[in-house]
Amino acid sequence: MLVHAEKIPHRPTAVRVHTPIGSAVVLWRGDRQEADGHHLVEWTIDDDIHWGQNTHSASCAEPGIRQDGDRLVLRGRLQLTEDGAAYLQMGYWPVLFDVASPIPDSADGAWVEISVEAGSVALRPYQT
Repeated sequence: MLVHAEKIPHRPTAVRVHTPIGSAVVLWRGDRQEADGHHLVEWTIDDDIHWGQNTHSASCAEPGIRQDGDRLVLRGRLQLTEDGAAYLQMGYWPVLFDVASPIPDSADGAWVEISVEAGSVALRPYQT
């Protein structure tokens, strides 16, 4: 995903990230000196999907990222994988998740929102 990142004063590991589908404060896993600017990044999220707890059907069918206090809400199409994981397709960008509880078959391909701790979300500059 191509994003614009801005360093946050007094928070050495965090950046404010601006994407085509929203913005939020997340952890930066690249060189801090190079954080400001446009980057092609990979998202890493340590929280798992817990259906009915942090994951539910979305009220609208469009990708999105928003900050909600100390949580980050990601909206996209949920895709289940054969190996028991899942990914959230947010526009052109997939974000991989581990699955901690059963997901209804009807959720495969459906629009969902996943609420995760903001501190569990990190960006890494994509290495080609």
